[in-house]
Amino acid sequence: MAVINEQGLQQIAEIIKQHQMLAGAMLPILHAIQNSVAFIPDNAMPLIAKALNVSRAEVHGVVSFYHHFRTEKPGNHVIEVCRGESCQAMGSRTLERAIKSKLAIDYHQTSSDQQYTLEPVYCLGNCACSPAIRIGDDIHGEVDPGKFEQILDALTTYSLELK
Repeated sequence: MAVINEQGLQQIAEIIKQHQMLAGAMLPILHAIQNSVAFIPDNAMPLIAKALNVSRAEVHGVVSFYHHFRTEKPGNHVIEVCRGESCQAMGSRTLERAIKSKLAIDYHQTSSDQQYTLEPVYCLGNCACSPAIRIGDDIHGEVDPGKFEQILDALTTYSLELK
């Protein structure tokens, strides 16, 4: 599991403070932390446990139960491949194999250059345009291996322009 520096922990402590009085506060806290720092650092779990008066094991249990939560810093771009029934019927398994091959990673892994993390998702709500993927906040429909290559090229070009 990954940890975060002291400045990051201060940020997390503020998030916990903002959410700890909510009913069922653990999930809102975990979502807010992941939205802020992109993952749930191992050294944040004792802070959450103390604030909610639960054990570290309980916090870890929630984090490990929900596939949405990450305990490692993801790549710069998280690519989610829809595995819903509509997408599967329209070829997402072929797309999935092509993406895994192109990036040389499997689900829940990050590419060696730290650019891409691959995640499965079970519905993007874009069934009319299956198969679909999401990269960040952008949903792409009717994606086949060729279209994925184009999306990846555009993403790489954009990333290089920002440097």
